[in-house]
Amino acid sequence: MIKIAITPGSLEKYLAFNLKEELSPELWDDDEQLRPAIKAALLAVVKDFLDSLDLSAVVLDDVVITGSLANYNWSEFSDIDVHLLVDFKEINPNVDLVKKFFDAVKSNWNKLHDIRVKGYEVELYVQNISEPHISTGVYSIPQDAWLVKPKRVKPEIDREGAKKKARFIQREVDKLEKIYDNGDYEKAFRVAEKLKDKIKRMRKMGLDQAGIYSPENLAFKMLRRSGDISSLFEIYTNAYDKNLSLAETIQDG
Repeated sequence: MIKIAITPGSLEKYLAFNLKEELSPELWDDDEQLRPAIKAALLAVVKDFLDSLDLSAVVLDDVVITGSLANYNWSEFSDIDVHLLVDFKEINPNVDLVKKFFDAVKSNWNKLHDIRVKGYEVELYVQNISEPHISTGVYSIPQDAWLVKPKRVKPEIDREGAKKKARFIQREVDKLEKIYDNGDYEKAFRVAEKLKDKIKRMRKMGLDQAGIYSPENLAFKMLRRSGDISSLFEIYTNAYDKNLSLAETIQDG
């Protein structure tokens, strides 16, 4: 189990959103184009991921880099966010079912693989082409072109608001860990599921209302950098497995 020590000010180091003078030089050349070696490495990761799917064919509409490493607010905590754009309706009319499938596959893939390019972890996400995506930097890898070119504009950041929201979630994760450690796996699963949904709604509200620098989105990024999001998902998965194993044991008995 991942343990997080919650102390006043412990989140400060994860609130690294200062603008840089340039895009990450390890990924981008002087013309702000993706370096060929980086492109080749990322496309190889995408190919391995697609090969692992139990589907006859997945047609990609595009493959893009987004997030802080496609912007000027990158840091040592940044991931290379690679989004695979797919028309979910082409796979199955039940778009929600397709999304759940890809989310589960993606989560398992990211859990089993620790793939890094130039020291940055590669995070894959399968995105429906109709899904709105809010980002100030989006780069198409196959096209070698910016779809949304980032601008170096200093944002107004509500640091205290972001830290306050992150600390609240940290305390909830801490309570969840205690429930799990006490062996109440059914309650741990329910609480973890509700907390996951709460974080998702919080982030979506922030993005919809104020964009990527909203306190809600910054709180989410701090929690991901600090390990709290990983801890939450670990408890969620383990509690589910424990409940399933207990149910099978009772049934067999």
